[in-house]
Amino acid sequence: MTTHSHPDQAARPSVHPSASPEAAPAGPRPGLLLGVIALCTGVTAANIYLATPLLGLIAQDLGASTSAAGWIASISQLGYAIGLLFFAPLGDTADRRRLVAVLCGVAGVALVAGALAPGLPALAAAVLVACAATVVPQLLVPLVAERAPADRRGRHVAAVVAGLFTGIVAARVLGGLAGQAYGWRAVFTGAAVLTVAVGLLTALVLPAETRPRGKGVNPFKTIAGLPGLLASSAPLRAACLRQGGIFGAWSALWTTLTLLLTGTSGAYHLSPGTAGLFGLFGLVSTAVAPVSGSLIDRFGAQRVVNTGFALTAASLPFFWLGAHHLWALCVAAVLIHAGLMAGQVANQTRALAATPKPAVANTAYVVCGFIGGATASAVAGPAFDHWGWTGVCAIAVLWLTVGWTGGLAAAGRRSA
Repeated sequence: MTTHSHPDQAARPSVHPSASPEAAPAGPRPGLLLGVIALCTGVTAANIYLATPLLGLIAQDLGASTSAAGWIASISQLGYAIGLLFFAPLGDTADRRRLVAVLCGVAGVALVAGALAPGLPALAAAVLVACAATVVPQLLVPLVAERAPADRRGRHVAAVVAGLFTGIVAARVLGGLAGQAYGWRAVFTGAAVLTVAVGLLTALVLPAETRPRGKGVNPFKTIAGLPGLLASSAPLRAACLRQGGIFGAWSALWTTLTLLLTGTSGAYHLSPGTAGLFGLFGLVSTAVAPVSGSLIDRFGAQRVVNTGFALTAASLPFFWLGAHHLWALCVAAVLIHAGLMAGQVANQTRALAATPKPAVANTAYVVCGFIGGATASAVAGPAFDHWGWTGVCAIAVLWLTVGWTGGLAAAGRRSA
């Protein structure tokens, strides 16, 4: 694929022989398989954001400051990015059924260790391992893209991404309520049990893969090859930078929103459970996902990407007003989740079409996105301490601007 490919060509990839519907291995009914995969992505993705609504409770229980506990959110995303680098590329060669079972088991053990953590360093280490093993969604998304008919690929990818974001919403809402009722340690334990159970179910349902297998993937060789892969594919570069910008803006705002809503220096003073209910606005993502997938299949990815950026940008003034006006936060939450989902589905569909190795391309794409999210979260906490909510909003503006302009520069205007 050259750097001057038309956007619609990138959004509607040709199906490689190993990924064609006729060559796909026999397995369970497509609807059942897609439903189980969506459930698994939701449950496992929830672990990445499990600590976010519990930061106040964690800080109080472990005797840490809220800003110090806030680093757990960045550690979660960093762990996920590390796991993507080492495990997600195996989806092109290894047995995904075995990988799903093993990784879910490791994540479950790490979450139990987190529930028993005596202090913040031990909790951070447990969360790092748990989130590194929680890369199951990015093993399953390429599988869905491979097996989907070309004219419905966007809708199938959207269904899985919708499950992922539903898990994120559940982590924030149910995690906050359960944490307030039973404590944050009980939430971690429950997440461990659910992760292992759903992971085993998914491993049983996944179809046997009969495509030729190599001798395995050297993760260090894969990591070393990512810069070259990015350099060779303009659509992949653009997708990575743009989603890094959108996801970074979302992460900066959403991971520190708990501090605004529950902190003593803010205007709201809400309980963790009540603040967690605010995450219900994330269900906008679930509603937008199938619409985005259909629009991609009909109009191409670029128009949907542009819409995602416009919606995200429109949310930022409302987030700023939300420091003192709850209605503005509500409007902002709807806009940013719609923008995030539109960008996610469109950019990921384009990234999966960028090379003949969708798992490796997906690794590059999601790692870039989560690096953008983790760095934004890391600087948003100190920004909130020093400059309040206005500082967090400024971080979001910066990330969104860099993502958009960087995407244009990376792809060039004719292929952007």
